[in-house]
Amino acid sequence: MNQSLHDDDERTNLAILTMHDEHRPFRGNHFNFIDLIKKGRELGAFVYVLTAKDIKRRAHKWNGYVYNAETKSWTRQLLPLPHVMYNRIPTRKDEMLPEVQRKIRFCLKQDSVRVFNPAFFNKWTLFEWLNKSKATKKFIPATKRLTSPDDLESFLALHHDIYLKPVRGKAGKGIMKVQALPGQRLPYRLSIQNARKSHHSHHGTIARLWSTFKQQIDGEDYLMQQAIALTSYNKRPFDLRVLVQKNQYGEWTISGIGARVAGRSSITTHVPRGGSIDEPEKLLSLAYGQEAAKLTLQRVHQAAHMIARQIERASGQTLGEMSMDLGIDNARRIWFFEANSRPMKFDEPDIRKRSLERIIQFSQYLARTKTRSR
Repeated sequence: MNQSLHDDDERTNLAILTMHDEHRPFRGNHFNFIDLIKKGRELGAFVYVLTAKDIKRRAHKWNGYVYNAETKSWTRQLLPLPHVMYNRIPTRKDEMLPEVQRKIRFCLKQDSVRVFNPAFFNKWTLFEWLNKSKATKKFIPATKRLTSPDDLESFLALHHDIYLKPVRGKAGKGIMKVQALPGQRLPYRLSIQNARKSHHSHHGTIARLWSTFKQQIDGEDYLMQQAIALTSYNKRPFDLRVLVQKNQYGEWTISGIGARVAGRSSITTHVPRGGSIDEPEKLLSLAYGQEAAKLTLQRVHQAAHMIARQIERASGQTLGEMSMDLGIDNARRIWFFEANSRPMKFDEPDIRKRSLERIIQFSQYLARTKTRSR
């Protein structure tokens, strides 16, 4: 495969990579893909959808899906090879399939196709990467792998309030909270997030707590993390959801920051788990005053830039976007909780608009540049 195989060198061909589906043309968020296709038309890029199944090693064209806005339908047809591939494979399970891994590796080796965000992040690996740099280490709460009841007991002795998080979790799914309550008859409280509410149970020993935990996790790998006392609004803690993307110059930039307020019966701020959306400056101003809120948001911008650069550097891959969850404690210290290489759609209209523009603009930058930047 070489540059001459692209049908149109003037226009960027951007393929959104996803998975084949037995019941509809392909998997993933179709509305999200349509928005990106429309934005590509506005900005001079040809955007289409490609399934991993349709990547063929020796073909000069691949089958893909184009969207017809008039008929509101998808058409499968032979299309020019992409200059850029945007990975939106929907789940880790899909991405780890041997055949899918082979296709992604094949594309990464090609000089004429630039792939960005080639893999999901692993929570434990993220913390390892960020702990390697003095600049980003300070944002990480105490975090350890959870492999035994002894791990849990020793970590609880240091931090009486902790979160248990699946290493490969997404959107708050599988997160639990454990509190040590010394002096009580049942001194261990386990909170499990179910849909929009939390279910609480009390246990007399670590062994009983561990037994309940193991019944919930279905063999998943977990980590333990110190719980941070977040700034609150109406007695409900909130954190910040930051969208960091590369622009038309290939530079990291903040596309937007949203606030996510925990639901009244929720142990997380995730909207699918009962959280709600609000404005960061408003909430921080109510907590600290307007001037302190502005200064805090400036520091959040700086922290997000540093974290994105370190994640990309440590990953050794070309990244173009990530969302991250950052918390502010009562001393206005910034904490990093999570990053996602497949950001969910931001509901704030201005952030949504900017996010689509940045994906197209960064893709056009990648198509113009010959060398693979890190």
